[in-house]
Amino acid sequence: MKQKKIYTSLIPMAFLLFLVVGCSQDQTSDAYGQFEAEEVTVSAETSGILKSFTVQEGMKLEEGQKAGQVDSTQLALRKDELLASVASIRTNIAKLEAQADVYREQLNTAQKDLQRFTNLKQNNAATQQQIDQAQGQVNVLNKQINSVEVQKQSVYAELQTMKARIAQVEDQIKKTQIINPVSGTVLSSFAEQGELVTTGKPLYEIANLEEMILRVYVSGAQLPNVILGEQAEVLIDKNTEENESLTGVVRWIASEAEFTPRMIQTKEERVTQVYAVEITVPNPDGKLKIGMPGEVNFR
Repeated sequence: MKQKKIYTSLIPMAFLLFLVVGCSQDQTSDAYGQFEAEEVTVSAETSGILKSFTVQEGMKLEEGQKAGQVDSTQLALRKDELLASVASIRTNIAKLEAQADVYREQLNTAQKDLQRFTNLKQNNAATQQQIDQAQGQVNVLNKQINSVEVQKQSVYAELQTMKARIAQVEDQIKKTQIINPVSGTVLSSFAEQGELVTTGKPLYEIANLEEMILRVYVSGAQLPNVILGEQAEVLIDKNTEENESLTGVVRWIASEAEFTPRMIQTKEERVTQVYAVEITVPNPDGKLKIGMPGEVNFR
């Protein structure tokens, strides 16, 4: 079970006001914002004791990597029980098939007797009573064979039900393995080995920090210069006086305007409506951090 959301660190308002004032004096960038990351919350898909779980904050995990194991002993025992039931059902099916074979042999003999009595009757060597008795035996054996076939259908249906239950248990056993869904870095860990977990309990949060998202806000006047899919210049602080230039790509533009977020606006801008824009920025060396401020210049 996993949920995606945007994870943003809180920055003191005093620092943000300082940032806005400083940027307003510079006037070299089109928009300002903070870096974020798409975070995935990995949760337990079944209940039980965490037999193994070594996920720690800062650990890097690959997609598909096993991150832990919930105790599956009871599920394994349940599967063995169901497999034993399947074996018993198959034995019953074999017995019914053997019984049907016996009835078919008897039916074959009864049909021959009926034919023989019918031929003898033509020569007045057999009575109508003998023919009726032979026909009655044929009818009884046909009904017995049909009864066995009906029983077999019922047993086969029971067999399919057991197979479905086994598939359900196997799926539950599979879910006891905690498989990491995306490559990334663990941001938070919420569980410990040996702990009892329940279905849906969050175990850890992970995010791919090799590509960060800079969320900024632009005015309606700036919007025509923001093109989806185009590159943009992203600036971060190199030191107290210089910026470092990076290249990002505009991946999303809000379709509706909103009021400027209070914590990054001045009093004069509190009635201004803006559009949110997200720019993806490669972060292979890890210099970009969640919550770090950034600037962007379009075109």
